[in-house]
Amino acid sequence: MAQLASDLSARLARDAEAVCREYLSNGHKSGRYWIVGDVRNTKGRSMFVRLTGPESGKGAAGKWTDAATGEHGDLLDVIRESCGLTEFRDIADEARRFLSLPHPEPEPASSPRRTSPAPTGSPLAAKRLFSMAQPIMGTPAESYFRKRGITALHGTGSLRFHPRCYYRPDDHSPTETWPALIASVTDLDGHQAGVHRTWLDPNGFSERTLGKAPIDTPRRAMGDLLGHAVRFGVAGEVMAAGEGIETMLSLRCVLPEMPMAAALSAAHLAAILFPDKLRRLYIVRDDDPAGDGARDTLVERADALGIEALPLSPMLGDFNEDLRLRGLNAFRASIRVQLAPQDVARFMQSVLSA
Repeated sequence: MAQLASDLSARLARDAEAVCREYLSNGHKSGRYWIVGDVRNTKGRSMFVRLTGPESGKGAAGKWTDAATGEHGDLLDVIRESCGLTEFRDIADEARRFLSLPHPEPEPASSPRRTSPAPTGSPLAAKRLFSMAQPIMGTPAESYFRKRGITALHGTGSLRFHPRCYYRPDDHSPTETWPALIASVTDLDGHQAGVHRTWLDPNGFSERTLGKAPIDTPRRAMGDLLGHAVRFGVAGEVMAAGEGIETMLSLRCVLPEMPMAAALSAAHLAAILFPDKLRRLYIVRDDDPAGDGARDTLVERADALGIEALPLSPMLGDFNEDLRLRGLNAFRASIRVQLAPQDVARFMQSVLSA
């Protein structure tokens, strides 16, 4: 599929101006660029498509950047976004239609080179979404965390922001777009296996929604998820693992140097994979039956491998509630008494002396 996408993108770039006139009709040509509001064909001047240039590399024809959002991509992305398509198969079909190309003959089933488009929810689809998002600093995603009391946002390259991420309530409803926090889910070697999406309220933070979009399921994940997590820092002999990105980033506010892994649910936390060097695992549990079950499973698994497992429990429902409602100092004191003494000196000392 990668070769097919590359070939189609190159063919489109050879006639970039015609592509822009077809799919970005609300824009106009200005010198060597096509200027439009955004990749979804909104009127404006923040997005620039290069109309001329080499076939690949820096300054290649067909490449575009939205100065307002930081989004960037190629002309296949233009077709996808402007037409509201989600499947690569449909995007490729539309590109072939525009280029007047025949559909390729299906290869024999025995052919070792046979490929298929990435299905919805696959790791490949997850990687493409993450690549289209931008770093969180200066975006509504950063504001979302800060409104929840989370200020330790160093080393958060696994988190990105997408201003118009697709959301479909169910198979019978039209696709909507909402701003979203996009988190990379990786394996122990740092290879991306999926993404987690948190759709955000464009109107900002409220105590009712805590900044999440007012939709039925504001959190969804896709890709190869079992055993994997959203990671902050490189795990060594000591790490913390818990349920939820906000929970783990709250803990980083008092343990900023401890490596951490955020699982996507209690079930995923129970199945999280352990690094080979791990000798002590802090299990960050939510105060509910699912959290108790994940803790018990992890303790049993860790004990079998000779890994010391120490639960960390919240004062309220979870660590983000502790941080927001009890305050940083009370939260820090609560965590301090639950840590091994050597880890207080190693991971909390810089905070205590600050």
